[in-house]
Amino acid sequence: MPETPTAPYGSDPYTLAYLDTTPDNGKRHEIIDGVLFVTPAPSVNHQRALRNLMLTLTKACPPGPEVLPGPYDYSPTAVRSLQPDLFVLSPDDTNQAYTQDPLLVVEIISPHTGLIDRHLKRQVYQEAGLPSYWIFEPEDRVLTVLELQNGLYTERTFRDDEVFDATRPFPVQIVPAELNQLERGVHSSEPNMLVL
Repeated sequence: MPETPTAPYGSDPYTLAYLDTTPDNGKRHEIIDGVLFVTPAPSVNHQRALRNLMLTLTKACPPGPEVLPGPYDYSPTAVRSLQPDLFVLSPDDTNQAYTQDPLLVVEIISPHTGLIDRHLKRQVYQEAGLPSYWIFEPEDRVLTVLELQNGLYTERTFRDDEVFDATRPFPVQIVPAELNQLERGVHSSEPNMLVL
């Protein structure tokens, strides 16, 4: 389970300013309503799924939106800072810094994050009005798709070789079993080169 102290000094809640003081130790530090969540670095299966999903989304992404891996501090309110595993941002032509909500956030389940990703983050992302939230479970090859309708998430589940024909944030086909593949590229005859 993640470490979840309730306050930095016993009684005061954590603030987002506290994140500026956290060490760069490979762990993820997130704050939700004054509670600090610290989770270990991800596993190889987690990172493989992240890479494969990012390649699939990037290949299908039209001009404008941008597909990026975490960590990325997403702060929907002044007392919440989360770091999705992957996200799709809409273009922002008016500001140097990104200021809009993501079009899609993805969390990849690990043994340390399952309850948080399935329940707490689902509620936080729904309250923030994020249109799409995907949860991928690499060990079971299950993709849960949550899409906002009338302020609430509707849920669909895809397993193994089932095809999810996504329309949000753009058209793309996702097959959960393919996200666990060892490699997605084709090796070139040149040494140290991978053609994607």
